[in-house]
Amino acid sequence: MAQKRDAPIDLRTYLAKPRGGTTKEHRKKQVIFSQGSPADAVFYIEKGKVKLTVLSARGKEAVVAILGNGDFFGEGTLAGQPLRMATATAMTECSILRVEKETMIRMLHNEPALSDLFVAYLLSRNVRIEEDLVDQLFDSSERRLARILLLLTRFGKDGQHKTVVPTISQETLAEMVGTTRSRVSFFMNKFRKLGFIGYNGGLNGGLQVHSSLLGVVLHD
Repeated sequence: MAQKRDAPIDLRTYLAKPRGGTTKEHRKKQVIFSQGSPADAVFYIEKGKVKLTVLSARGKEAVVAILGNGDFFGEGTLAGQPLRMATATAMTECSILRVEKETMIRMLHNEPALSDLFVAYLLSRNVRIEEDLVDQLFDSSERRLARILLLLTRFGKDGQHKTVVPTISQETLAEMVGTTRSRVSFFMNKFRKLGFIGYNGGLNGGLQVHSSLLGVVLHD
């Protein structure tokens, strides 16, 4: 008789169960934690998008990641990071699950299913970071912008196109790409004219990214 397979773990329900984490609602632009604050918990995004930014000693701010549903952040605390290396800010209305460091460590030790999922997430995040580094070193600004837009829509997971955060600014995109706002504006206009992207309800509406944009990323 075939062995019955365990049902997939419901990560959100598991983390929020008794002695797990607690969910808090965050309004748009609300700071979840600041660079330099104590690193004492791990966070899981139930709903919404979160921006991670780093401020240099000279006062220059850079966007290092934009995260969405199902993403963790603040996990550096599990590696002994005493202070936050970045600032986390809600880009939209968010539901964020907070799990204290000691609680998360205990659950990872006691629950192999949770541990496997968390390790898989960290590995995929590491691959993403390596890809971003290679992207910055070798690709043009145009290709980097195209790749970022596709990543923001989580391209390949749900259909041919998906709406990006309506309020993401060209300044933020420029920080992520590593170029100027004027260059981002130029490329965005180019993508729109070529039919790679579109705006729902005008320039202030949601940004729709089409699968055809992938051709910019793959083009040599």
